[in-house]
Amino acid sequence: MLIGPMNHAFWMSSVVFDGARSLRGLVPDLEEHCARLVVSAKNMLLAPMLEPSEIAELCRIGVRKLPRDMELYIRPMFYAREGFLIPEADSTAFVIAIYNSPIPPDGPFKVCLSSRRRPARDMAPTTAKASCLYPNTALALTDATKRGFDNAIILDPNGNVAEFLSSNLFMAKDGVVITPAINGTFLNGVTRQRTIKLLREDGVEVIEGTLTVDDVMAADEIFSTGNNAKVKAVTQFEDRELQPGPMGRRAKELYLEYAKGFSVF
Repeated sequence: MLIGPMNHAFWMSSVVFDGARSLRGLVPDLEEHCARLVVSAKNMLLAPMLEPSEIAELCRIGVRKLPRDMELYIRPMFYAREGFLIPEADSTAFVIAIYNSPIPPDGPFKVCLSSRRRPARDMAPTTAKASCLYPNTALALTDATKRGFDNAIILDPNGNVAEFLSSNLFMAKDGVVITPAINGTFLNGVTRQRTIKLLREDGVEVIEGTLTVDDVMAADEIFSTGNNAKVKAVTQFEDRELQPGPMGRRAKELYLEYAKGFSVF
């Protein structure tokens, strides 16, 4: 049995994971995702027994066992088997899930403003991609979908824009791309980091700073970056309709071109 009711992870949520992608045999930034997984495990008091390079190679082996033309989600995980309140580090276990998960197509992506917030650093394990953080996201997403939206923008504890519920947020104004600065209340996404780097190398000015809701409402365009959809344009924020813009399109083009250098076959 992989996990059961007596395992610490089952009842105390000592689980961390990361998400990478295989895009028809291309696995961009796999090492970066695996490195973040190891950091997350240590920050959740676990003892990862594998190095990032070893995890990445196991993921590649798994991808090669599946049809090359699939779009796959790659989810390596560490969790604790033993412990009462504190997980016993030596009981840390590892598992990988790799499964068919097509990239969401371009199309309507409507978002609202969530009434919930990301937790402060002294309120939750915000330095880990930990499963225990996601019920807050689930509640917020349920509220958004009941209102007819696909996702929501969530604020940090100070009332500034943090991210989307399941991805990082970018906006463009007057030819400049702006994204919320990492402040310890939400994760610095791997795809976020790559998008910033690729855009800057392409000559685009990218600012990491503080954004208010009014800033985002006045944006020329808004787009998200994340492992599930990679780069996706927002088409509506609350009652304001938007069109996919040149910065989001360029970010997606750059990312897909970059991914071509990471074939596992």
